[in-house]
Amino acid sequence: MNAYHAFALVYDRMMEEIPYEEWCNFVTDQLKKFGIEDGLMLELGCGTGTLTEMFDAKGFDMIGVDNSEEMLAEAVEKREQSGRSILYLNQDMREFELYGTVRAVISLCDTMNYLTEYDDLVNVCRLVNNYLDPNGIFLFDLKTDHYFKSIGCQSFCDADEEVSFIWDNDYDEEKRINSYALTLFVQEEDNRYERFDEYHEQRAFSIDEVRCAIEESGMIFLSAIDKNGAPATKDTDRVYIIAREKGKTPLQNL
Repeated sequence: MNAYHAFALVYDRMMEEIPYEEWCNFVTDQLKKFGIEDGLMLELGCGTGTLTEMFDAKGFDMIGVDNSEEMLAEAVEKREQSGRSILYLNQDMREFELYGTVRAVISLCDTMNYLTEYDDLVNVCRLVNNYLDPNGIFLFDLKTDHYFKSIGCQSFCDADEEVSFIWDNDYDEEKRINSYALTLFVQEEDNRYERFDEYHEQRAFSIDEVRCAIEESGMIFLSAIDKNGAPATKDTDRVYIIAREKGKTPLQNL
């Protein structure tokens, strides 16, 4: 789970083509179906706060949780510029704590893929269940086995005057673990380039595994859909999972 440290320096630059506004509208449309249009909402793996800011602008009172202090530092800078009242917490989502409950919990940009153990997925869902209002909604996305297979073992690189990167990707189809080594060269103020190296792992969970984890956690599995809201298939690259709160488990038993 120790990722996005040096990457935080250039994350927004490298994610410029991500359709954040489209994702924000998709999620808010889904939440509206359950009568959730405002109130407290938690984003797990909020990163640099781009989506957190968008959801706050939609009328939600946002809380952002992320394990990377560096990513949160970028998020706080955005908050200072926008003047929004977003609460950011530097916590591991496998152990996060809130002071009360929220109407919805969301987790996007394949954050949940970083849970490479099934038991961790169950535990996160248990925590979410405990911090949701009665009948609250948990919505998160996952890159799929189909997506990781399409990337396979490839290398990617890009460069401009300020940042260069090399991305070596590898997907173990048997274990369904996607790993990538990221090498960054970032221009400093004196025009020299500093090198940073990171290693990331993500797991491709099947929809059946996710359903089992959600039900084992005590939540109700509602649906697995694609970006158009249709039922996900074996060819879906990114699946959106929707679950509902169902009762509580004493926190000390988690």
